[in-house]
Amino acid sequence: MALFSTSNAWGAPQRLIHWAMAALILFMLGLGFWMTSGVDDLLRRFELTQTHKSWGFVVFTLAILRIIWRLVDRTTPNLPSHMSRPHRFAARAAHLGLYALMLVMPISGWLMASASPLQDVFGIQNRVFDLFNLYDPFIPGNQKLTDLFASVHFYAAVALGFLLIGHAGAAIWHHIHHKDGVLMRMIRG
Repeated sequence: MALFSTSNAWGAPQRLIHWAMAALILFMLGLGFWMTSGVDDLLRRFELTQTHKSWGFVVFTLAILRIIWRLVDRTTPNLPSHMSRPHRFAARAAHLGLYALMLVMPISGWLMASASPLQDVFGIQNRVFDLFNLYDPFIPGNQKLTDLFASVHFYAAVALGFLLIGHAGAAIWHHIHHKDGVLMRMIRG
């Protein structure tokens, strides 16, 4: 198993972080949707929100690690030669969008929770797996900021969902239609 990527395959750290983040992001999108629209019990919703915050911190940490590793491992597999210039541009733009949203989602969630006046009223800390507190930049809370960050978080989640569908769909299309190895180099390297 190669540590570094080549012009033909992704290295093991890139693949490991990719699939760990894929699983966590799908879990987080599902949990976020379920806890905000499918759970009526306020205590249960609070518990799920705390879980969501903790795993959001993990996603953010993995995103930072992934970016750092991309700076260390600068080689990326070549795009297939059959791809047109617009398709190459779309692929690169989609990847940049995914990276941006992997950062925007946890940051906006943290800022939304930190800005919440309810957090101050009830003395709630932004805790990560009940191990440590996250810094709270908004004491006292501010409902307008909470609403702003909630909107950013929601629309970023929608955008991330669409980008993930496009990303997975493109990988599957490459695998089935073009048989060009795009998907397999992220699975096997």
